[in-house]
Amino acid sequence: MLRINLLPIRQLKKRAKARNQIVSFVTLLVFLLLILGAVGFLQNAKIQHIESSIAKLNKEKQSYAKTLAKIKQLEKSKLDLESKIRIIKQLKKDSSVTVHILDEVAKKVDSKRMWLKSLKQQGTSLSLSGVALDNRTVAQFMDSLKESPYISLVNLSNASLTKVSGRDLKSFSLACSITSPEETTQKEIKKN
Repeated sequence: MLRINLLPIRQLKKRAKARNQIVSFVTLLVFLLLILGAVGFLQNAKIQHIESSIAKLNKEKQSYAKTLAKIKQLEKSKLDLESKIRIIKQLKKDSSVTVHILDEVAKKVDSKRMWLKSLKQQGTSLSLSGVALDNRTVAQFMDSLKESPYISLVNLSNASLTKVSGRDLKSFSLACSITSPEETTQKEIKKN
């Protein structure tokens, strides 16, 4: 007996091949989707971990906020205190300079030949006015003031003749600049 194959083999093979390709494609697609799902899950886990770390760090930052505010307040207080200390030192220095200037002027006045009517200090300027027997006495007084370490410039502002108890005397006004010996020393050091 002869057998005749009525089924088209070529078509069956094509169908089987197409079915295998579809199954392979679907399997590959499912595998790809599984990989993408796993990667997405891992990325989501990383995101949640990072977000929890950020939340934890923000809480920690907030706990330090009070300390930071206190540090800023202390720094401001420190600057205020340093400013006050600087002002106090300047006042001490200025007051000691004033005492030295009064002492220097008192030492330089020849009480037998002249007297002072006024002495005014304002900042680094000193104004003196007085009466002397003659011009030579005023000139000697100016020269002796120039020798003082606390008085740098001495200028005659005004000189006039005045009558005191029937005698002709010289009335004078001097304008002087005040320096501190420490400032002069520091300026000399800077120049060198």
